[in-house]
Amino acid sequence: MKRLFQLLSGWPLPLLHALGIVLGWTAFALSPTYRRRFLANAAQAGYGFSQVRAAVAQAGKLIAEVPRLWFGDLPQVRWLGAGTIEALRAQGRGIVFLTPHLGCFEVTAQSYAQRFGPVTVLYRPARKEWLREVVATARSRSNLTAVPTTLAGVRQMLRALKTGQAVGLLPDQVPPQGMGVWAPFFGREAYTMTLPARLAQQTGAAVLLVWGERLPWGRGYDVHVHPWEGELSSDPVQAATQINAQMERLVRDGASQYLWGYARYKAPRQEATT
Repeated sequence: MKRLFQLLSGWPLPLLHALGIVLGWTAFALSPTYRRRFLANAAQAGYGFSQVRAAVAQAGKLIAEVPRLWFGDLPQVRWLGAGTIEALRAQGRGIVFLTPHLGCFEVTAQSYAQRFGPVTVLYRPARKEWLREVVATARSRSNLTAVPTTLAGVRQMLRALKTGQAVGLLPDQVPPQGMGVWAPFFGREAYTMTLPARLAQQTGAAVLLVWGERLPWGRGYDVHVHPWEGELSSDPVQAATQINAQMERLVRDGASQYLWGYARYKAPRQEATT
């Protein structure tokens, strides 16, 4: 599988995205479970299928572009709001980047590492051994460190922030049992990680919202950077509620590129934390 990824990494991005469109619609057509969840999550947010149907193809593009982002040359990326990042870095402050399952979240970390410097990102280790090997190799990039959703991974993120570096995570990813709280997301209770607030509060790091917009016809990506609005609460449930509200705002900005098929409302699973 790794060799296949490496082969596909040399394909032009427009061709990979064309393949992704086929993959996205094939999955939507053949998987009733995925289709029901996609439609239910979109309806929960107030969208009809006609409003978010483009997200079906975008989900396929997300899969198809991975070989290029992991093993090939980084496509063209334009940062919108880079001045905010540069000002914080000049102050020596750490940055907590938050992005939902929206657009190309892989390119935000890759591009940040290439343009600005070290960044540590949180990921959930794959269950399948072959995929774990691929991910471990692919994310061994200059200035980019990937850490697992364990206490050891959290400690690495804290150390990075205390030295003025950046970290990135997807706060709408369902955390393991005991690492989150229940908070509303588009009006329905969702198990939400408390880690982003703890990282910011324990280190004094700034919180920025970011998402990578996938441009049409494989022309690259625009990374949108937004400042955190208001003051982050010290109460875990209130902070999680605030974060979910901010994620909702980003999703509504790019609803056609959100992963509506993601199982956002599932129950958390037991997972080792050492």
